[in-house]
Amino acid sequence: MTTSTTIPHGHIGELVRYFLRLGFLGFGGPVALVGQMERELVVERQWLTKEQMREAIAICQSLPGPLAIQVGVYISYLRGGFWGAWAGGWAFILPNFVIVAALGALYVYLGDLQPVTAIFYGVSPAVIALILHSCYRLAKLGMEDWLQWVIAAVCLAVTVILQAEVALLFIGAGIVGILYYGSLFKRTPPAALSVTVVPVLAQLAPTASGSILGKLLLFFLKAGSLTFGSGLVIVPFLEQGLVQQFGWLDQRQFLIAVAIGMISPGPVVITATFVGYLVAGFWGSVVSTIGIFLPSFLLVLIAAPLLARHRGNPNVQGFVKGAYAAAIGTILGACILLGRIAVGDWLTALIGLVSLAILFRWKVSNPLLIAATAVVGLIGFPLLQPTWVMTKF
Repeated sequence: MTTSTTIPHGHIGELVRYFLRLGFLGFGGPVALVGQMERELVVERQWLTKEQMREAIAICQSLPGPLAIQVGVYISYLRGGFWGAWAGGWAFILPNFVIVAALGALYVYLGDLQPVTAIFYGVSPAVIALILHSCYRLAKLGMEDWLQWVIAAVCLAVTVILQAEVALLFIGAGIVGILYYGSLFKRTPPAALSVTVVPVLAQLAPTASGSILGKLLLFFLKAGSLTFGSGLVIVPFLEQGLVQQFGWLDQRQFLIAVAIGMISPGPVVITATFVGYLVAGFWGSVVSTIGIFLPSFLLVLIAAPLLARHRGNPNVQGFVKGAYAAAIGTILGACILLGRIAVGDWLTALIGLVSLAILFRWKVSNPLLIAATAVVGLIGFPLLQPTWVMTKF
């Protein structure tokens, strides 16, 4: 695998403009967003090469935190340096924050969001189709041989059986990649492999602060530091903390928060903004958003310079290939788990299949597909009145 050692630095303004648009119009969760970045930044704009995109995905997948934001921060770092990473990353997050905080205000001040259930009903199977289609594109980008597919199959099975993404899978797959593709037995592996370090924020506990804002901040710092890959991972963690441990939300409020995260543009973990508003108003949404995303910036900015210096080393390349395969497998496993939530009757199954067929046959924009399936949900939900939508979790 050959990788260019340099990439032209762009202006911070173009990074801000691109990621503001992506944050406002990007639907479908982390894999769909990464797939959209791959299509637009590698194929259309040529901001980076296929190999650099593959490295970005693999290294970000092996770190805790939301995948799409981390890839966006990493690309912004390559394109605009340290300040470009901060500008591009927060530009990516800002539209999601505004939209979801506004929805939180509507929920608090207007009572309930009954249409959300119907929209969630129609959009969820389309989200599964978006993830599957994007996973197909990512597999074409970086899956090269039989060993990567074996790693992916093992990670898929483990994800489905344990019903969670296991962080050690990525590290283990990276080690397998080093042994098979690298030169471990020829020379000592470089210090660059320290990108798999355990974040220091993992030691933080929500109970460390007596104030509600402090507890929210520390809780979401921990969530952003310990969850890997996709919004699927963060759902059980949030449910245990928000509903069972602190009692900040009841089960219905929590499910609505997850629905908001899934139907809004940007990463699914923007659910934190909605939760923060419900618990402590506007400032609660601010500290929750900072808490869930700040670890991603810190980890990527620490790991990116190490990768940039040593990415030509065969051991680093082997780790990247192994971790990339693990990412594909766990994403497919997440699709199966999310599919159990999203598909529960003939209409949702039909929405998922038709959406997948449309994505493979035509270049349909994600917002258009989301809008169309939301309308189907608004029409079909009151007619069928399915009882499983808000309980099948």
